[in-house]
Amino acid sequence: MTARTFFEGKSYPYRLNSLNLFRLVLAAIVLFAHSWYIAGRGTGPQLHGENLGGWAVAGFFVLSGFLITRSRLRTSAGDYLLHRVARIYPAFLVCLIATVALFAPIAALLEHGTLDGYLSTPVTPLQYVWGNLGLAISSYDIGATLDSVPYPNAWNGSLWTLYYEFLCYLVVWVAGAFAIFRRTVFPATLIFVFSVIIWMNIDLAGRLGLDPSFGLFFKLLPFFMGGACAYFVIDRFGLNRWIGIGSLLVAALLIAFVPGWGGQASSPFLAYGLLFLATLIPQPEWIAHNDISYGFYIYAWPMQQLVALAGGLQWGMLVYILITVVGTIILAALSWFFVERPCMRRVRGRSAASKHAVNART
Repeated sequence: MTARTFFEGKSYPYRLNSLNLFRLVLAAIVLFAHSWYIAGRGTGPQLHGENLGGWAVAGFFVLSGFLITRSRLRTSAGDYLLHRVARIYPAFLVCLIATVALFAPIAALLEHGTLDGYLSTPVTPLQYVWGNLGLAISSYDIGATLDSVPYPNAWNGSLWTLYYEFLCYLVVWVAGAFAIFRRTVFPATLIFVFSVIIWMNIDLAGRLGLDPSFGLFFKLLPFFMGGACAYFVIDRFGLNRWIGIGSLLVAALLIAFVPGWGGQASSPFLAYGLLFLATLIPQPEWIAHNDISYGFYIYAWPMQQLVALAGGLQWGMLVYILITVVGTIILAALSWFFVERPCMRRVRGRSAASKHAVNART
């Protein structure tokens, strides 16, 4: 376990926190929540009509808003965008390819005993990959696979959030080009308040005929911008024990007692509170050095579907969830060691070399 010290009124301890563990736990909560759907057992535990997975995604977005805003303010516009693409896209693309080249063929063999027609039955494997290349998921099924599971014809119900996360990256990318955004919390706060107001009146968007993606974006943007606001506050004033405890209480009250938009309004407090907890709760050394949360998130759903197809549900929900957790951890580790970490190291090395070359010329 990594040691913990409390930073009162000092800069956030970016190298001494448990954010990797927190994000992994949030990904595991998403898996747990999706298990009920995939097993055909209803929606599972909910709050205000949102299952636990939805609230875990909110946690992802507030933490991402904090970290991504810091990244934007510490790197050039080009490097920032390159780093964001490298972090999210290569593993996403490999996941799409693994789904059509490995998971779906296994499903076809389990269901039909043959791969005949696999490459030609719509949605074909190539159509699945091509249709989803832009992060906006348009195809969830592949041919005649997953016809016999409780939640049929859906290979990855988690990937849809990545498109909206990248849109949030772009919001901070554009905002970061303005000096005023870099100097004070107020521009980020204005964007946050504006996004909450939009979400509070999202029914009007439907009556105006706006695409459903508009509503999904403004459902998630407040969480991301809440994390951005927390970054500016913590960067300027440091982390305070009592503000951290108070933030958790305020967030809990808003989430519990304000249906509809309380979660979005709570996001700066939720971000501050989670960041505070991450300085107190220890994490294993291996997790501190290996962030497998993203791989866990993108591979959990297809692993759950395969285990369900192979008969894993017959042993009950607890065993089913444990099997899928173990299988997903293996896939997430492979994604981290062979895709995510190498891509990030390559991009960071290129950025460092570029900076060195610029410095040498000046």
